[in-house]
Amino acid sequence: MTCENNGLVERLLECEKELENRKDDLLTWTDSLEELSEIESAFATDGKIKLHGKTILDVGTDCVKPLYIAIKFKPDKIIGIGEDLSVYSFASDLEQKSKLFTETKIRFYYCNFFDKATFDRILSKERIDKRFDFVLVSKTLHHLRTGKCKRKRDRKHDCEEDEEGCIYEFEEQVIFEKLLDLGKRVIIYEYFDSSRTDNDKIRGRGGYFTMKEWKRILEYLSSKCKVEFIQPEQFHLDKETLDRFEPMLRQVDCICFYIED
Repeated sequence: MTCENNGLVERLLECEKELENRKDDLLTWTDSLEELSEIESAFATDGKIKLHGKTILDVGTDCVKPLYIAIKFKPDKIIGIGEDLSVYSFASDLEQKSKLFTETKIRFYYCNFFDKATFDRILSKERIDKRFDFVLVSKTLHHLRTGKCKRKRDRKHDCEEDEEGCIYEFEEQVIFEKLLDLGKRVIIYEYFDSSRTDNDKIRGRGGYFTMKEWKRILEYLSSKCKVEFIQPEQFHLDKETLDRFEPMLRQVDCICFYIED
């Protein structure tokens, strides 16, 4: 009887875990749909979204937005890269079965954004020899930290080998130059809340941007690129409009803008 009870408990725990995974998958689909509604205007040129024949690189893909974009706007190809696609159990099925719904070619690859050798092999395989038309960086920008650990300033912090407690500095010049090398237009959609912990922080990267970091990032971009804000309101960012973003950021937790050379 005890063995039977133990077996039942184990089965119930397995079912509970499976149910949680299903809930997470459902949230990914619903959240992506809501997020795309805030992002899609960033694909527009002269007020119209025309993605026929266009290519898109989705950095840190959630594997769902590419399908929504493909069905609605029909670009030629969408390449999604991510460091750990295993969290999206449906990724492989989505890539294969998307052919039933759209002619857009959707491909997903395990690839670190900074792994040039792997990324070059992907570009060669996909026959992309020039820049993508669009690069989408959705809720991923704060993960692209390459600088020194900011927490070294705290004498109580010791950088350990696994970098679990580390948060690197964000080097805007390095990252945005790389992104613009990859795409003609780079679309940034970013969640931020400096008072919360980033639960999907990978090693020393991650950690939501602080207001100070945002100010530095946007000051840099306004002096180097064409910057157009989409959400929460549309306006051209330059030295004259820089003072608009701080009060705006204090009222929302997600923003969307795009940059071009």
